[in-house]
Amino acid sequence: MKIAIVGASGAVGQEFLRILEQRDLPIGELLLFGSQRSAGRVYKFRGKDITVKLLQHNDDFKGVDFALTSAGAGTSREFAETITRHGAVMIDNSSAFRMEPDVPLVVPEVNGRDALDAPRRIIANPNCSTIQAVVALKPLYDKYGIKRIVYSTYQAVSGAGLGGYEDLKNGINGEAPKKFPYPIFGNCIPHIDVFLENGYTKEEMKMVNETRKILGDDSLRITATTVRVPVYYGHSESINVELGSAYDLDELKSVLAAGKGIIMADDPANLKYPMAIDCEDHDEVYVGRVRRDDSVENGLNLWVVADNIRKGAATNAVQIAEEYIRRNA
Repeated sequence: MKIAIVGASGAVGQEFLRILEQRDLPIGELLLFGSQRSAGRVYKFRGKDITVKLLQHNDDFKGVDFALTSAGAGTSREFAETITRHGAVMIDNSSAFRMEPDVPLVVPEVNGRDALDAPRRIIANPNCSTIQAVVALKPLYDKYGIKRIVYSTYQAVSGAGLGGYEDLKNGINGEAPKKFPYPIFGNCIPHIDVFLENGYTKEEMKMVNETRKILGDDSLRITATTVRVPVYYGHSESINVELGSAYDLDELKSVLAAGKGIIMADDPANLKYPMAIDCEDHDEVYVGRVRRDDSVENGLNLWVVADNIRKGAATNAVQIAEEYIRRNA
């Protein structure tokens, strides 16, 4: 099998390399691509040195089975035809194609079968904050139905790339921010991505629209507030849900615990609950603080945490490739 990574020098591209090292995909050849700035860099993969090639409109993707792309929406749009024209499946981590009707938006634990319905040979990787949310919500949606979701997120600086990471690191020493509009050290910024005319940010509307698409339910009522917090890795989310039917809390917790890709950490008596510091470098979604919301009929509160660079980006993309292979076997 021949796999390509586009954007190999970025944070997610580097995580692609790490995850492919760890997982059992039968990779015969790995190609790395990047911009003019990163072309020529050398990275090790399974004991071999691989040089990053300049991404160009040529036949470099001939024979590639899967291209894992994380180089920004503009690059993805520009190079999609070049990447896919010889038969490669492009698994794209950008926002370029997520809401296009002929491009599946896939979280394998939730809607893995949708990966096969990709007429353009493009599969979109959802937004990091959406991925962990729908992994936790899927078992509840299937068992009880969902009427309404209220998202409040607490998102790590690494979600903003290297610049976000550096703003927190340097801000500890009093340096002025370069990526964020305000200092992030000792602060929370209720602003991720650009503001839209409706007063929401693009990040917030991504969560609304992507959740509906992944769960296949446009009737879902959803609202979101997304906040950047001074944490390096790991997004945390408070999710308030109005379920479609009555539930027994103990049974509901069992349903969650049996969900694909979920680890329950829900023992408040012993101060056990998910935290970003615990999920770093893990691929699972952690769920805790599960409790009834008595302010609304069939209401529920969840606390959901995951590594935003792994499950929220690179791991999910690799799992899509694995799911595609499995379903085509």
